[in-house]
Amino acid sequence: MLLSQWGTAEVVAQKDESAVNVVTELDKKVETFVSGKLKAVYPEIEFVGEEFGGNRSAGKLWLMDPIDGTGHYIRGLPFCTSMIALVENGKVIFSAIYDFINDDMYWAQKGQGAYKNEVGLKVSSRSLKQSYIGWETHLDKEENLKIFHELRKRSILIKTVASGWEYAMIASGKLDARVAFDPHGKDYDFAPGALLVMEAGGKVVNLYSDQYDYRNTNFIAANEIIFKELTEGPEALFPIKGFINK
Repeated sequence: MLLSQWGTAEVVAQKDESAVNVVTELDKKVETFVSGKLKAVYPEIEFVGEEFGGNRSAGKLWLMDPIDGTGHYIRGLPFCTSMIALVENGKVIFSAIYDFINDDMYWAQKGQGAYKNEVGLKVSSRSLKQSYIGWETHLDKEENLKIFHELRKRSILIKTVASGWEYAMIASGKLDARVAFDPHGKDYDFAPGALLVMEAGGKVVNLYSDQYDYRNTNFIAANEIIFKELTEGPEALFPIKGFINK
């Protein structure tokens, strides 16, 4: 469904004035298609999607972003994916990020590891100085800009405006971390990738915390080395202070 209109799909709605917050008919059609298929197999599980919403208070629910990177999709750029997470009692227990351009499925099940198709994934072992780090924040806020500049001094920062693709690359060891501090994204943008990175041996925690709640969109997803460098010691950018659920 998606590949056939990659680079040619037309924008049918604009969520705001930003070039990235666009909607195509495929966003809606894919969400409707997947929700229907899942409902037929798992009628007891609720479905929540970016386009049509759903019951987030359910004990068990699917959480889906039908096209992550719709702006890339309409331009024919390769950084777009379709992704979903299964949440049970507030915990992500399964996720899948589908790179439909290359027909690669990145997926993870809690306690069972992370995979690209049938091949196991593992995060990198690079240090902060050697790292490529994804980031997401509102740079128009002075506090966020200070953090951004400090992070840029310590690593190479990369931004594709496509969280799903970036988390797949972190789990694959190609990128090394991603930090979301006061980000633009929502729970469906991050929950699938967070589990993927965890199950690939990475560390995922909410900022200034030693825990992770997918509903808190401020978090670090990194290999163990970079996580320690960002959270421990006198120069830590995000020292652990106890759980903050923003």
